[in-house]
Amino acid sequence: MTSFRPFPAWRPAPELADKVAALPYDVMSSAEARIMVQDNPYSFLHVDKAEIDLDPAIDLYDPKVYAQAAATLQRMMDEGIFVQEAKPCYYIYRQHMGEHVQTGLVGAASIDDYLRQTIKKHEFTRPDKEADRTRHVDVCDAQTGPIFLSHRADAQLKACLRTWAKEHDRLYDIDGGDGIRHVIWAVDDDDTIAFIRARCSAFPCMYIADGHHRAASAVNVGQMRREAQPGYSGDEEFNSFLAVAFPDDELQIFDYNRLLKDLNGRDLAQIIAELERIGFTVTPYTAGGPCRPPSRHSFGMYAAGQWYLLKADGLPIDDSNPVACLDVSILQDHVLAPLFAIDDPRTSQRIDFVGGIRGLEELSRRVDSGEMALAFALYPTGMDELMAIADAGQVMPPKSTWFEPKLRSGIFIHRLR
Repeated sequence: MTSFRPFPAWRPAPELADKVAALPYDVMSSAEARIMVQDNPYSFLHVDKAEIDLDPAIDLYDPKVYAQAAATLQRMMDEGIFVQEAKPCYYIYRQHMGEHVQTGLVGAASIDDYLRQTIKKHEFTRPDKEADRTRHVDVCDAQTGPIFLSHRADAQLKACLRTWAKEHDRLYDIDGGDGIRHVIWAVDDDDTIAFIRARCSAFPCMYIADGHHRAASAVNVGQMRREAQPGYSGDEEFNSFLAVAFPDDELQIFDYNRLLKDLNGRDLAQIIAELERIGFTVTPYTAGGPCRPPSRHSFGMYAAGQWYLLKADGLPIDDSNPVACLDVSILQDHVLAPLFAIDDPRTSQRIDFVGGIRGLEELSRRVDSGEMALAFALYPTGMDELMAIADAGQVMPPKSTWFEPKLRSGIFIHRLR
């Protein structure tokens, strides 16, 4: 059983929504964000990456950064850039990316569901990133970026949201400027709200697809507020966090590929020989263009101007272990660690990661430039794999999933008081 309730959102004035909506804070650097907000004082990056309005030399974790974020958010509310919904509502959030369409439900998830693991995780968080967002939420007194959740598809909920969207006017229709369209409806009818809440309460669990640090930070702040208010009722806004929940059968996961800076003292012929020795079939790819892996347990490899198709036909793969049989685990455990001495991809300076949204051409470009020596293209991790790992209480290796399209920040704000 899960709790996913309506809430009284703060949201942009309709005429400013396309200017306010911004990519998540963690997909660009501060320097990139400064360029992105030029001539746009309404961008939510002024809140989510408040250092862009301070001296570039400032430490990202300086208290002045959090104070700046809170002051900017309050000013935007005072000036009417954001308005508050008159009552607790749900929202339908539909994203269009080319032919792909996914429809999510915006609401407030329970921190208790997170604590008792009814909201399931599949990644570790980094303490520094978690501490940063905890301070940001606490000082701003608001959750400013939604957590991306998923649940097993529910036909009745899907039908309800589809009917509402068909019969009601859109609240926002935002062109993200990157080929992605974000369409929003407010669900404000009491009977429909009650039906949605009942459907959500029937979910045995939900899964964090993306936003583990934001989720952990929201829960940290909720627990801090509980300690400060020992008589809390449980209905206070700090007991919940902002989220968008999508059915699992609509989500799109891209590959998350690897680039290596060197061959660890070997030449390419030796690398190929080693791969074949441990159980890979290695075939030069002659079909033209990059080698996109055709199925699980297959990989593309690029070096010295040539793509190769690798198949893990002869490897001892434990299919009963949901983590060990992931392609990212196979590559790490059988190739990167033993052949290239990259034991911890989280900390190694000899490896880089490229989300599949950038295309496989980005891999060959960086190798051809001499910046990198070797690239591996992976088959995308599936939602079934993610959920199996979360259900088993295990975690994925780092950089296992890349979800697209990304949710925009600033469309909804969940105030904690």
